[in-house]
Amino acid sequence: MRQRRYFTGRELPRMELDRSATPYTLRQVDAVTAACGAAPGDRVLDVGSGLGRYTIALARRGLTVEAMDLTTGLVDRLRQAEPGIPAHVGDLASPPAELHGRFDVVVGFFMLHHVADLPAAFRGVRDLLRPGGRAAFLEPNPLFPGYYVQITCTPGMTWRGDGGIVRMRPRRLAAAAQAAGLVGFVTERFGAFPPVLANQPVGAGVERALEAVPGWRAMRAFQLFSMRAP
Repeated sequence: MRQRRYFTGRELPRMELDRSATPYTLRQVDAVTAACGAAPGDRVLDVGSGLGRYTIALARRGLTVEAMDLTTGLVDRLRQAEPGIPAHVGDLASPPAELHGRFDVVVGFFMLHHVADLPAAFRGVRDLLRPGGRAAFLEPNPLFPGYYVQITCTPGMTWRGDGGIVRMRPRRLAAAAQAAGLVGFVTERFGAFPPVLANQPVGAGVERALEAVPGWRAMRAFQLFSMRAP
């Protein structure tokens, strides 16, 4: 209920659909799809889809994608914007029974840090996947200091709504995934800059150079968690 309120009744500029084709967004989409081996022909579910910024970017990459979000108002707006993309109202901790076992791939972008019960969410992932299906989630790295500046200074963001970033520790997520029966848990990290810099050619080049600096890996901005159903 708290997360529904957080994403309802206010402007959501960071989620708007006009950002779905930027270099910043597409790099994140490509990293997630590479981590879980998503390819044309796979049936993909984007969980915690919000307004569909990443859902639409996945579709533009040629994937057969559907969306699911907890907030009815956001799902309605996605349906209006992209009527060709099936969109479902559902909680990842207890996804609709009609979606169980339907997907080759489940992905999520910046949604796990809003989830109160990670083991339940990962059990939902396993329910949604076919045997051998894959999943990948992109999340903030709690060791990256920029997020704490962002939460403090960005209008509309709150510690109550986004403070779950501090729980996004690989060991904790790996344990939750294992408890849910998911296997092959892998963590990767990349990125350093916000969209205003990463969407510029010079900024993107500097970001790649920073990523190559020895010792920087632990501080990279984004964490990518991938796993699979047995």
